[in-house]
Amino acid sequence: MKKLINKPEDVVKEELKGIELAHPDLVKVFYDPDFIVRADAPVQGKVALVSGGGSGHEPMHGGFVGKGMLDAACPGAVFTSPTPDQMLEATKAVDGGAGVLHIVKNYTGDVMNFEMAADLARDEGIEVESVIVNDDVAVEDSTWTAGRRGVGLTVLMEKIVGAAAEEGRSLKECADLARKVNGQGRSMGMALTSCTVPHVGKPSFDLPEDEMEIGIGIHGEPGRHRIKLEPADKITEMLLEPVVEDLPYKEGDEVLLFVNSMGGTPLIELYIVYRKAMELLEAKGIKVVRNLIGPYITSLEMAGMSITLLKMDEDLKKLWDAPVKTAGMRWGI
Repeated sequence: MKKLINKPEDVVKEELKGIELAHPDLVKVFYDPDFIVRADAPVQGKVALVSGGGSGHEPMHGGFVGKGMLDAACPGAVFTSPTPDQMLEATKAVDGGAGVLHIVKNYTGDVMNFEMAADLARDEGIEVESVIVNDDVAVEDSTWTAGRRGVGLTVLMEKIVGAAAEEGRSLKECADLARKVNGQGRSMGMALTSCTVPHVGKPSFDLPEDEMEIGIGIHGEPGRHRIKLEPADKITEMLLEPVVEDLPYKEGDEVLLFVNSMGGTPLIELYIVYRKAMELLEAKGIKVVRNLIGPYITSLEMAGMSITLLKMDEDLKKLWDAPVKTAGMRWGI
């Protein structure tokens, strides 16, 4: 195992310390339990957004804490759900009196622990709503999951709903918007290589040099099938077609196209994928009106990528374009 770490057991704490030192204008970091909040939290009268999950997916979620996006993020150990006490303390720290929305990726541990934290927060008089993200079309059930996994759409939801909260929408309006985004977004990913969890010390799975896994999860969960490596255009088509067919997206739709690196794939390759995906969508009469390209929800150093589509309307476009200032995403400020 070659990694820029010290001791595996110190990885998350030392990462959090690095975030604290690098971005004091954006965030405050708390320890034992670990969570990150925006520097001006709590913002009085604003719905607060809290998300979280296992570390190893950076910049998700801590890199998305700040104005126009999340109010707090709870990092678990690498690929391990955070605990209810982290989520409860984060919820209390950002409650500005207008309620708190939990955005939860559909993994069994995340769902169970966020449910417990929401109940505890309600017992303390905080109004909490929860929305589950389950956009992965690859498989219905997989490791750590009952139903579809929550993957790339989570980034888009946090940005769009974060903007809605920033402009003063109510907790119900923010929760309804999050569910709308979940209903209109679909994703699918693939892997060229495995990744190595620090405390495990060896690759999560074995993938021969001439093979790839289609439909992989962000923790290295199995996909639909393992096949021989194909050119980028063919791989793009293999991911995009199931995404388009699932909703289904149709001629005349306007979409946001998100091409995401799993951590080890460089931008030069992502733009090759984006080019082909846009060509395929245009051939179907589907218009790309917004995009996002880069490593936003990763799987440590895994080489691979995912494609996410979100059906857009005027409100979603306005919210996507709204200012955001976080460590991992910023524009308009």
